[in-house]
This record gives sequence, structure tokens and C-alpha cells, in this order.
Amino acid sequence: MKVYTCEDRLTDIMTCIYDAWSEALRIGHNQIQLKKEPVFQQTLFDEYIHIDGDTSRAEKVIRSIRRSISEEAYLNVYYATLCADEDSLQAIYNFLRVGFAVGSTVLGQYTNPHVMKLLEIRRRVSNEAHHFREFARFQSLDSKVYVCHLEPQNDVIMLVGNHFSDRMPSEHWMIIDDNRKTACVHVKDGENYLRYLTDEEFETLRQTESYEDEYTDMWKTFFHAISIEQRRNYICQRNLFPLWKRKHAVEFKP
Repeated sequence: MKVYTCEDRLTDIMTCIYDAWSEALRIGHNQIQLKKEPVFQQTLFDEYIHIDGDTSRAEKVIRSIRRSISEEAYLNVYYATLCADEDSLQAIYNFLRVGFAVGSTVLGQYTNPHVMKLLEIRRRVSNEAHHFREFARFQSLDSKVYVCHLEPQNDVIMLVGNHFSDRMPSEHWMIIDDNRKTACVHVKDGENYLRYLTDEEFETLRQTESYEDEYTDMWKTFFHAISIEQRRNYICQRNLFPLWKRKHAVEFKP
């Protein structure tokens, strides 16, 4: 078995699929596996092949999905590339095997386990992005730049950023993924872009959470003022707003 591995980035993932598929045409798809790095436990008799991202090969895969399957299929694949699950890359590969065989009808094959696996991944990633659009809390730095810290399980900060680009188009802001040390940066009246942070940049930006202004205090006061003691239900609250998502929510800070 040949196991193709790559870093958890779109270009690297698509390049890995390209190289794995090329080899599968020679030895068969059943002799190929794909995994995101890091691979914590390697098997003894498998050959592990690391693939670096290549823009040209990645674009060929994306064009093929859009042309030979559908735009909707590519959107599902894109969401799956954001998933942190260990088997998500293999799930994409299995889905594409079906998709390139049957074309645009693939998303309607609800009895196919490979199709349903990808749709389930897309649903979970989409749901998490939706949650963090609600849970995102921005803090102002001298009323010039607004900074938000998140720690999502999946790589959803660009999906969250696209939501706020429509609602805060004329502001400088950034949404930081503390788990991955990446930032979705929005320039005033500009477009979003993804930035990989150095350790020094990340440590500097982490300190922004200690800044407070009058609006932070007002939000805390409002949050506690509207609560009704007799109707507090902490179990329901934890279901709707899990504890692990509250770390960067200012209303839950002392």
C-alpha cells in the first residue's frame, strides 16, 4: 500500500490527490491511501510518500472537478478540505472516484457510502462555521483595528471571515485561529486574505485579548442585565454554547 501524505492546506491537498491519482492509474485505486500530516502512527509494510503543494497541479484537480462533475461537487470537496478529521482526505478521494465515474449526478446518490460520508463532513464543517459566526467577539484596538480570537476544531476562519466582510466592509479587522496560528485579515474596503502567522506575530496578537474598552464593559453589563435568574438553565446554555467555544467570549470572562 502506498500512503500519500501532505500538510493540511488546500493546495497541498489537491496536489496530493493529483499525484495519488496518477499512481493509482498504474497500480489501482485500492492500493492507494491518503492522509493529512502529521501521521502519528505509521504501519510497518506501507510506503509513505510526502507531497508538497504545487499550484499548477492543484488547479488541474480543481478544474477537473468543476468541469467533469459540478460546481456544487467542488464546493462540497472544498468544505471537506477544511475538516480536521484524520480520514477526511481519504473521504475526498473516495468521493472523487465516484464523482468522476458518474458525473454531476453524484450528489444525488444517497445510498453510496462515499457520497454520504462527504456530505456529512460538509454538514459538520458548515455547522461549525455557522456557530462561530454567532460566537465571534471582536475587540477594538484604539478604534482602528478589530481583532477576534477563535479556536475551532475545523479550519473555518475564512468561512467566518466571508460572513463579516459583508457586515463590516469599511473596517480593518482580523479573525485569528489560535489552534493553527492563522489569520483571516480584512483591509478596509478590501478583500479578505489568509495569513500564516509567525510565532512572534502570534504571541503579540494574543495579548489583544487583555485589552478592554467601554464597549466591552457595556456588553458584559448588558449580557448579565437581561438574564432572568428564575429562568436560568445552564444545561440548555451549554448545549447551545458549549464550554469549549466560550474561551474567547468576553461575556463569560470575569
